[in-house]
Amino acid sequence: MSSTSRIPSSPTTLYGGQAGRRVTVRDIAAAKERGEKWPMVTAYDAMTAKVFDEAGIPVMLVGDSAAMVVYGYDSTLPVSVDDLLPLTAAVVRGSSRALVVADLPFGSYQASPEQALATAARFMKEAGAHAVKLEGGRRVLPQIELLVSAGIPVIGHLGLTPQSVNAFGGYRVQGRGQSGDELMADAKALEHAGAFAVVLECVPADLAARVTAALSVPTIGIGAGPSCDAQVLVWQDLMGLTPHPAKFVKKYADLAGEMDHAVRAFAHDVVSGVFPAPEHSYS
Repeated sequence: MSSTSRIPSSPTTLYGGQAGRRVTVRDIAAAKERGEKWPMVTAYDAMTAKVFDEAGIPVMLVGDSAAMVVYGYDSTLPVSVDDLLPLTAAVVRGSSRALVVADLPFGSYQASPEQALATAARFMKEAGAHAVKLEGGRRVLPQIELLVSAGIPVIGHLGLTPQSVNAFGGYRVQGRGQSGDELMADAKALEHAGAFAVVLECVPADLAARVTAALSVPTIGIGAGPSCDAQVLVWQDLMGLTPHPAKFVKKYADLAGEMDHAVRAFAHDVVSGVFPAPEHSYS
C-alpha cells in the first residue's frame, strides 16, 4: 500500500461530512470554493464539545467570551492565557473531528509579533489547538505574518472587536460610512498576510457581503448578515442561557428554562423525601 493511499479523503461537505480525521484549513478553503456555508460555535468544556462534534459542527472556537460565560466578568478583557489554556485542552479532548480555534486574549499578542508567537505556541503545544484567532486589522499584520510563517493557522477578526470596546465607547456597529472602506482594506490586508479566515462582527450586512465577495478566504459572520461564508454564535446565546442576548442572536432552545424546571423538580423531590428512591439506593 502506498503512503498516499492511506491519506483520508476530504469530507464531501464541511458540515456533517465524514473523513475519519480533523477538519483542516484546506477543507475550509475548499468549502469557500464550493460556495458551501458552514456553522461555527463556541465551546469551553469537553462534554459540550462532544455534543457539538457529534452534531457535525466543523469548527469550534474557544472564545475569550469565556470571560463572561464561564468566569462571570462583564467583558472579555480580564480573561488570561492561563484561564483559556485548560478550556482549550478540554475542547480538544472532547472532540475528534472539529477544527479547534483558540482566541488569543487581550494583552497576549498586541505588544509584538514575538509575544504573539509565544502565546500562540502555548495554545498549540500545551492545549492542542489547531489554529488561533486574534483581533485587529493592519496594526496586527506583523503578528499574523510571523504566526503564519511559523506554521500556525490564523483567523483574523474585524468590525466590533470586543477587546477594543473601551476605544469604541461601547458595543456598537462598525463599518458604517467611510469606515467601511477602512474595514475592506483591513480585510484584504489580513488575507494577504496569510489569515485563512476573517470574522466580521457587528458590521452592516451590505458591507459584509462586499467583503465576502472580495476575499478568497472565508468570512465568518456574527451580526454581519446572511452573505458571509460561515456564521458563529456563542453557544450559551443560541441555547437560551443568556438573559439579554444581542440583536443578531437567534435563540434555538430555552435551556435556561429547562434547567430551572429540572433543578426545581430535584429540589422538590429532596425536600419531600421522594429522592433518592429505592432504585437510586444501594443495598
